[in-house]
Amino acid sequence: MIEASYNLTLVVMSYLIAVLGSYVALSASKYISKAQGAALFWWLAAAALSLGGGAIWTMHFIGMLAYKMPLEFGFDNVLTVVSFVIAVVLVGAGLFIAGRGEANIVKLVVAGFVAALGVVIMHYMGMSAMILAADISYDAMFVGLSVLIAVVASIVALWIAFNLRGKILQIGSALVMGLAVCGMHYTGMAAATMTANGEVVKDVIKSHLSNEILGFVLFAVSGAVLFLIWFVTEVVPEEDAD
Repeated sequence: MIEASYNLTLVVMSYLIAVLGSYVALSASKYISKAQGAALFWWLAAAALSLGGGAIWTMHFIGMLAYKMPLEFGFDNVLTVVSFVIAVVLVGAGLFIAGRGEANIVKLVVAGFVAALGVVIMHYMGMSAMILAADISYDAMFVGLSVLIAVVASIVALWIAFNLRGKILQIGSALVMGLAVCGMHYTGMAAATMTANGEVVKDVIKSHLSNEILGFVLFAVSGAVLFLIWFVTEVVPEEDAD
């Protein structure tokens, strides 16, 4: 079994990007229930990209860069991109289901399960995208716990998105959502046991940057995109979303 640890700087950054993505998603999601046509597509895409791509996928990737072990590892580019798309699309579907029409508990639960499915698939697909000379096995109890966290967090996040208003509540909600996203990821990581298999790994595309620098770059790029979405969300008059 390979002993691993975490770069605490990157762990903190993973939480911060999860909070920022959650906050921007909450800003955009308030328009989803009333928007029509192109405006609906924009607000839904903005919220899904912020939550699924920023708070969830970017948090996951920075969290993976934070993972330190005595083996070099890289990522399968195709699986990594597909995991991003799945997270954004299924979180977007959850936002659409929860935010349109008459609100009720059944819709909220269904939407939560759809969004959670995106989170879970993204995480474990992201794990399978790792290229390294080791076999990965999973503890069923921790996997189940990570799925439970994803479901509960998704339902709560969607309820918050369409029921709470006000900057203070939005900030507090984003802090809690960020904690839930990180909780799912690091619980999923705790489920994994890696055992070196002695294989020679070839053709791994590795950055010339250290994991810490790469994490900072990813944080900065994702943060810039989230800031742009937030800026447009805040400056566009609410009536334009109709």
